[in-house]
Amino acid sequence: MQKLDNLTLNSTLADLPSHECKVDLKTVGQVVAKALQRQPELPGIMIASNNNKIVGMISRAKFFEWLSRPYGSELFLKRPIEVMLNMIGAEFKAISDVEIRLAKCLVLSADCPIDKAVEIALQRPASLAYEPIVIAGENGQWRLLDMQVLLLAKSQLFALAKESADAANRAKSEFLANMSHELRTPLNAILGFSQVMKRSSSLSPEQQQYLGIINSAGEHLLELINDVLEMSKIEACRTTFHESKFDLYRLLDNLHEMLRLKASSKNLQLIFERASDVPQYLQTDERKLRQVLINLVGNAIKFTEKGSVTLRVQTAGDSGSKELQENVHPNCPSPLCTSAHLHTCPSAPLDSSHLRLWFSVEDTGFGMLPSEIEQLFAAFGQTETGRKSGQGTGLGLAISQKYVAMMGGEIQVKSTPGEGSIFSFDILVKLSQIADISAAQETCKVIGLAPQQPQYRILVVDDSWESRLLLVRLLTSLGFVVREAENGLQGFHLWSSFSPHLIFMDMHMQVMNGYEATRHIKAHFKGQETTIIALTASAFEEERKAILSAGCDDVISKPFRQEVLLEKIAACLGVEYLYEKSAVQDKNEVERDELINSERSLYFHLSQMPVDWMEKLNKAALKCRDRDIIQLCEQIPKTHSPLAKTLTNWANDFLFDKIIELIQAFEAKKPALVIKK
Repeated sequence: MQKLDNLTLNSTLADLPSHECKVDLKTVGQVVAKALQRQPELPGIMIASNNNKIVGMISRAKFFEWLSRPYGSELFLKRPIEVMLNMIGAEFKAISDVEIRLAKCLVLSADCPIDKAVEIALQRPASLAYEPIVIAGENGQWRLLDMQVLLLAKSQLFALAKESADAANRAKSEFLANMSHELRTPLNAILGFSQVMKRSSSLSPEQQQYLGIINSAGEHLLELINDVLEMSKIEACRTTFHESKFDLYRLLDNLHEMLRLKASSKNLQLIFERASDVPQYLQTDERKLRQVLINLVGNAIKFTEKGSVTLRVQTAGDSGSKELQENVHPNCPSPLCTSAHLHTCPSAPLDSSHLRLWFSVEDTGFGMLPSEIEQLFAAFGQTETGRKSGQGTGLGLAISQKYVAMMGGEIQVKSTPGEGSIFSFDILVKLSQIADISAAQETCKVIGLAPQQPQYRILVVDDSWESRLLLVRLLTSLGFVVREAENGLQGFHLWSSFSPHLIFMDMHMQVMNGYEATRHIKAHFKGQETTIIALTASAFEEERKAILSAGCDDVISKPFRQEVLLEKIAACLGVEYLYEKSAVQDKNEVERDELINSERSLYFHLSQMPVDWMEKLNKAALKCRDRDIIQLCEQIPKTHSPLAKTLTNWANDFLFDKIIELIQAFEAKKPALVIKK
């Protein structure tokens, strides 16, 4: 007898344990009963004629049922099996329903796949569900198959399929992890050094333009990589819902500012409309909502050559969203819906703390055919227009659809070829208050460390020379004391002698990786604890958890933004920075001091200008007309160039209040400035 543990995904009925117990028509029923009692695995008896042809079949259950009838023992136990077969045959012929008659004796080929056999067998009436199946082999090899064995085989195939899928997912995850590291590491250098170079004031405008192109191309490449990895994470059910509180108005304003230039470059109107009752402070997955809006509005701009792109935001109570409300499915479309997450189910009842928002993106672009809309949300699927554009991966809409489902909604599309398209979706959000949301700090360029602080020591451990160079150049330029190591073992020894306040630790290195180095350092603390921030090119949450479990205090993904890196340092060490804004303020203060020191010189130059010229200057400053002021400055004689230079600079910087103050101060001090000839 064959065993079920030898099955493969391609197994057929021929691979299952079946039985070949045959009796002829003259065999006494008592012999059949003993055979069935002696072999519990026998599902029944096949009856052969004298020429060895199968003429009937009696299942175990049917045989003992007939024995239990009145006079059954006398009729069937002591007589040939032919008697029982004739009575069963008469009962069989009395069935008028052809399908039931055929189901009572189900014959399947030995090469029938197990999945197909189960499907056919389960279509029989419930009363026949566990009747044996006759397997027809080659050369008249007839055998019986127990239905329970068939179902067990099906379960075994499920287990094999799951194991195979798990192995494929593991291989896929390993491949993606390696690809993520291999792609993100050079991108980290490209984007990082372009950010470092942008800090330089010695670059020409042309070089700044080239640098912008490099940075833009790198960001685009990173976006494509992230799309592929994100789609893979979605397929593997590794994408999670991260709920946060945020300011929706600020999010929309930032998106409008970010996409406005892209629309303007194509002479398109970019319109954001927000209903008056849309709340400002919400709670949902801000990052996913932002990504969906970027994908939809970005696509609309990409495939619109003239006209406008309009984003509308409304609440469920708005009349404008009536059409969307009518299309809401009564059942949750999201396979991620659980009772623990109300936001994932659009059919869930709402309480006072929840609200359904509706978003629509309308364009006047090329539009799409119905056949194109059907394939629109398939991974790597693109319309004909999208393929001709040669842009994107065809993943943006597929990812957006998954994200919207996770937020408790669904995307809908309406499009007319040659007229445009409308992409609409709804999400379920929780209401929040301004007190729950921390005010976003203005992002300003860091130019150095604030004075009167400790001398912060930072150790960079990374086996990539480019990555180390990037961090060392960036951090030393700001005033940090930095040392570097090319593997975990070297990093551990440097930690002992250098005593850094903070370590940036790459996790995948030769000799000793970041996990081992972190554990060694955490186990040998001397005095004050050292903060360790992991640097990883992995995009998976599982690695983040493993990194934190190893002892790292935080994680930064490559390629990183300088702002994020510096914010992490400030959060861990309490570092205070000098910002570009502070430098501008200092410059303005210096200019004010210079004005005070040289005011007599400026007043003198003003005293030499005609009265009507002064009146025109004052009028232009009051009306904030910088061009008029510059034209007036061109009339100033070269002997009074300090006045011309000062007024021109103020006009270019729109500092009209300074010009007004200067004129007023001059008028007040004019008697004391009389020049004696």
